[in-house]
Amino acid sequence: MKKSIEDIEKIRAEKYKELSLRVDNNYSGKQKDILVCHGTGCTSSKSPEILGELKKILKEKKIENVNVVMVGCLGLCSKGPVVIVRPDDTFYSMVTVQDCEEIINSHIINGKVVEKLLCKTIDTKKAIEKLDDQPFYKKQKRIALKNCGVIDPEIIDEYIAFDGFKALEKVLTKMKPEEVIEELTKSGLRGRGGAGFPTGMKWNFVLKEQGEQKYVVCNADEGDPGAFMDRSILEGDPHAVLEAMSIAGYTVGANKGYIYVRAEYPIAVHRLQIAIDQEREYGLLGKNILGTDHEFDIEIRLGAGAFVCGEETALLESVEGKRGQPRLKPPFPANSGLWQKPTLINNVETYANITRIINKGADWYSSIGTESSKGTKVFALGGNVNNVGLVEVPMGTTLREIIFDIGGGIPNGRTFKAAQTGGPSGGCIPEKYLDTPIDYESLKEIGSMMGSGGLIVMDDSKCMVNLAKFYLDFTVSESCGKCTPCRVGTKRMWEILDKICEGNGKEEDIENLRTLAKNICKASVCGLGQTAPNPVISTLKYFEDEYREHVIDKSCRAKECKNLTMIEIDPEKCKGCDLCKKACPANAITGEVTKVHEIDQNKCIKCRSCVSACPFKAIS
Repeated sequence: MKKSIEDIEKIRAEKYKELSLRVDNNYSGKQKDILVCHGTGCTSSKSPEILGELKKILKEKKIENVNVVMVGCLGLCSKGPVVIVRPDDTFYSMVTVQDCEEIINSHIINGKVVEKLLCKTIDTKKAIEKLDDQPFYKKQKRIALKNCGVIDPEIIDEYIAFDGFKALEKVLTKMKPEEVIEELTKSGLRGRGGAGFPTGMKWNFVLKEQGEQKYVVCNADEGDPGAFMDRSILEGDPHAVLEAMSIAGYTVGANKGYIYVRAEYPIAVHRLQIAIDQEREYGLLGKNILGTDHEFDIEIRLGAGAFVCGEETALLESVEGKRGQPRLKPPFPANSGLWQKPTLINNVETYANITRIINKGADWYSSIGTESSKGTKVFALGGNVNNVGLVEVPMGTTLREIIFDIGGGIPNGRTFKAAQTGGPSGGCIPEKYLDTPIDYESLKEIGSMMGSGGLIVMDDSKCMVNLAKFYLDFTVSESCGKCTPCRVGTKRMWEILDKICEGNGKEEDIENLRTLAKNICKASVCGLGQTAPNPVISTLKYFEDEYREHVIDKSCRAKECKNLTMIEIDPEKCKGCDLCKKACPANAITGEVTKVHEIDQNKCIKCRSCVSACPFKAIS
């Protein structure tokens, strides 16, 4: 049923009273909520089964005043599935279906925390009970992720309870379009899709463009390897993005919106469609929204997984049903975008900040971050780091703080080597820049970029030449082929890197890589090609010694490049057990039982099966 402003405010008041225990650790009522993470990571680890089992046990035991709630990503993905008991704030990690009975019997019935399920510190192995006491959350500040892990994303009333549609109501009843843009400009919000273009300025361009039909588009085509920021927001708080798009529609004069999301995100797509249907039912999408003359509706468009469609003009081509290839600019989308109409495009995280700014004010938002980069940034922290997960920190937080304080440092006693920010378009940052504050300008100065928010950590076991080859392999396969510098140039770069990793490199190859990189950056049509050489440029800048070792010494210090390594048997440790010989698929190992074995280097294919098979660690 269509809701009025009064209806929404009534739902907000009543529902918040019911849900206040989710955010108030001093809640004095009898109710408890058991929150089960249903982000993609925890879902893949059987969190839906955990949720079902908890509900089943509560029903069998006829326990009242306890709700089991599906929530979005809580961030600490490496410790999933995660279960939180509210208002106790008890944080259970790596929960299994078999643990559900104990959680109910011990915690819910007897009030005794299940110690074995508590998350432990990396260094002291001390169990920490409260979520807010977890080192992972200490330096974070959740703005874009405010509702993720708090509300059930499939229940619109829960979103309304936590200030949902308050910003839309304020904009429609109290603000002119110019005032909305002034507030965004004053806040200092910049696009979180990678380029960091001022959001208020972009919205103003579309507002000033003449045209009876305009469009608002959300770029949810998150394609960077290891990135899952936008996906997590859509899974945990889809209404925040939809509400922001409706605000954008009012501001720039558009009545139609499209969310372009990759089909590989089935949970996000499912929850988005539920959210859209609920908003239409409440009259929050469609005509006469909240009793005003504002009209706005949203449709989902599924992408087929083409990385290039993250580029805004290629995305527009795909929405129109064409092959995803970038357009020449100018004209820019603000002038001639979707079906040649003025179009506003922002990514998921940018939209997720809009309602927070409208509700709390530009001064509040601009007080967070650095002089030129305001607010927070969400990162998908992955790679060789203890606490893999979703992180939101104020701009200006250093890499060291994210990797070691929040991420818990490097596992297995290894040392930090580099961090890759910005995905295939970004650069590798060496140890000497760990104290660099993360903002748009600082990262650019050291040869990297913010990108959409992927942050991959690498330890000393990683070969930087091989890493550059990995990213070039990705961009070669993802190039749309429209322009020669990208289509051919990146392929030539990959071939040189492959030659170096195979042990066939020459000294001139290093200079050839530099020349190719420079020309591809200058001559490519779109951002994919213009930034594709960045991993090579940055690794050459900071790790040229590794390139020279590959080319001159024919060695790989990380032992990742198979043709530059040799697998040998230590005669002092070999017991002649014959297990390595049986494991070798190339029949490269000879020797009699109880006698020292040998590896024929001409036959060895460097598969390392023998290393895994040897119980005496005699092969290295």
